Amino acid sequence: MDTTERLRVKLILGSTRPSRFSEKAGAWIKEQAAKRPEFDIELLDLREYQLPFYDESVSPSTIKDGNYAKDEVKRWSEKIREADAYIIVAPEYNHGIPAVLKNALDYVYYEWNRKPVAFIAYGSVAGARSVEQLREVAVELQMAPVRQAVHIPNPWELLEENGSLKKGALDPYQKSAAIMLDNLLWWGRALKAARAA
Repeated sequence: MDTTERLRVKLILGSTRPSRFSEKAGAWIKEQAAKRPEFDIELLDLREYQLPFYDESVSPSTIKDGNYAKDEVKRWSEKIREADAYIIVAPEYNHGIPAVLKNALDYVYYEWNRKPVAFIAYGSVAGARSVEQLREVAVELQMAPVRQAVHIPNPWELLEENGSLKKGALDPYQKSAAIMLDNLLWWGRALKAARAA
């Protein structure tokens, strides 16, 4: 497949904790997506983007040219701008979104617009409340959240004593991942064509 036809998907790890499960779920969904020639997937780890707490004097919705004041924000905005679609891996903290993820979403605006986003969530109620909040934020950023998501309950039960993922622990989620990726592809292609027009 021609690389110009492939969807550029940014896979965002929404936690920076040392013991985070997001890198395990992220590596797994990256592997699932990489099996599809339609996707060109890149991991964006928020540990590698040291964004300060949002403290800008103007809203990012007023910055159309990507000319952000801080170099780290410029670097983040360039990566977000490159994408045709997103997958966000997010835990649920106290019924909501991790602060580091909300901060990263808030820092840019036009770069997110008119692109689809899918979610992989985990936690005691499979991250459902985190995804509900993320959907609301995504709509405000003019993104198109796909209906299907991967919800992983009690991720701590999927780990070995040394913290590694048990063999086959995420296999039960392959079907929901496939459906989610199918829908991300459909929306990604449709919105990419619409943006080009």
